[in-house]
Amino acid sequence: VSKQVLEQVLRELQPLCTSEQQFLQKFFHLGQDSAELQMLEVRVSTVSSPGPLSTLPSSLARPWEEPTTQLLSDIFSCLEPELRAFLDVCNKVHPFGCMQVLVTLSDSVFGIWGSSSAPPSSFLNTLLGNVLLLAKSSFNKRIGTLCKEMEEAKTPSRMKGGVLPCVSHFEEFVAFSEEVFRTSRRRGELDKAQLRLASSVFSSISSLPSANLKVNTDMVMMENFHHIHSFLCQKQIPCLENKKREAKQRYREHMEKYITKHLGQPLEKLTHFFDGVKARVAQGVKEEEISFQLAYSKQELRKVVEKYPGKEVKRALETLYWKIHKDLSPEENLLPVVWKAMEQEFLWQYQEFEELIQRCYAGSGIAMDFTMEDLLSYFNSITVSN
Repeated sequence: VSKQVLEQVLRELQPLCTSEQQFLQKFFHLGQDSAELQMLEVRVSTVSSPGPLSTLPSSLARPWEEPTTQLLSDIFSCLEPELRAFLDVCNKVHPFGCMQVLVTLSDSVFGIWGSSSAPPSSFLNTLLGNVLLLAKSSFNKRIGTLCKEMEEAKTPSRMKGGVLPCVSHFEEFVAFSEEVFRTSRRRGELDKAQLRLASSVFSSISSLPSANLKVNTDMVMMENFHHIHSFLCQKQIPCLENKKREAKQRYREHMEKYITKHLGQPLEKLTHFFDGVKARVAQGVKEEEISFQLAYSKQELRKVVEKYPGKEVKRALETLYWKIHKDLSPEENLLPVVWKAMEQEFLWQYQEFEELIQRCYAGSGIAMDFTMEDLLSYFNSITVSN
């Protein structure tokens, strides 16, 4: 509504101010060229005072547009205060009323400047330019407030995951602002605002306090960065391309952290055992001498391997699947993606265990109770049945 009112006011102001300016210039002979102007000044100075041209009143010594502007300022003295008051009303009526005013004024001002019917130094251009600066200031203050609110937003107590409020607010702003600027040819202020808000949202997600979350922090970050990436892919906003790529990168980083945290659970004791083996090798112990260390002897390895028959591994994987299912929110539908990534990491881990057995326990005859084919079958069975 405020946008329509302002557009109507500007449509009526432009011909009014232009016709008034033209009348004043014609009636008071303020449209003459510089030679005529100089002759008129000499005549005026001769009649009023025989002194040199430099002693003329300043109003006569300056360009002709200035007296015209001064006259128009006197005639329309209430116009600028009224427009400023209108901006204040728009800011109070709608959280982003300043945005609609900014677009309308910007398009109007630069549209007028590009028109041959109204010279760039016209009274209306000057006035609207001043009001446009005020609208930009109001818009920037509103964006600054919104950025601060996003960065300082408290995580909802007992949060179980899903899209964070700051992410939803960011999407609402982008969707609304894109609609407001849809027909505008000038969106420099909007680009800067969207980048500021995107940075604030990323900062807010990255600073999530884990104490307030009932689920894994990396999982919440993963889902929210994925949500932002999907949203920006749909919108295709040029100024946010780098943020879209960053969101994708951050989403993958947190997914890797989440998977790493849960990867060792189905084979916890085996994972712990081989982590110790790798640590000894990293410290300089030769691979063929690992089995002579008491904690990593063949007997100890055999004990650990016997704790993981195939059926127990499958059951542990099923438990892990339902743990991930419980963690992830249904809105993002990331379960298939995370589960497939978990499968790939798990198979890679199994292959690493196999290679360590072959290198460090060669000829021992020790082997895990399940094969790579068995693991593929377990994962496929869990995926299909769910």
